[in-house]
Amino acid sequence: MLANVMTDDELIDQLEDASISPDCFHHADHVRAAFLYLCRYPPLDALQRFASALQRFAAAMGKADRYHETITWAYVFLVRERMTDPAQAWTDFAAANPDLLDWKNSILKRYYQDETLASDRARNIFILQDLLEAPISMATAKEVLRGL
Repeated sequence: MLANVMTDDELIDQLEDASISPDCFHHADHVRAAFLYLCRYPPLDALQRFASALQRFAAAMGKADRYHETITWAYVFLVRERMTDPAQAWTDFAAANPDLLDWKNSILKRYYQDETLASDRARNIFILQDLLEAPISMATAKEVLRGL
């Protein structure tokens, strides 16, 4: 089943038990999953649950090294910053934020140097942005880290 035709519950369940096909789980589906976790849980719990689910999924696919902590956390922060209403529908969020769904022209290029995101350090631990032209809201980062 393609992730974009799955219900929200099906997407989360299949991500968490690593049964979703990698052919059906692309960048926009990752963003949708992050959005769903943030709708269901306090931000810090959502971050932990989403990151853990992605790590389990990558390991189950035999590609544990594909999990990237900086990319994962940065997208969670960006999604959270742009959420206007906890009851907002995914379709409305996606329509209002197409830049978050475009992997080829990733929004993270505004926040990070290519070398930073390519580093093992960024893959293994969250690194704050290293480009200053479009800062991730520190208020959003602090809110997520406080677990509010």
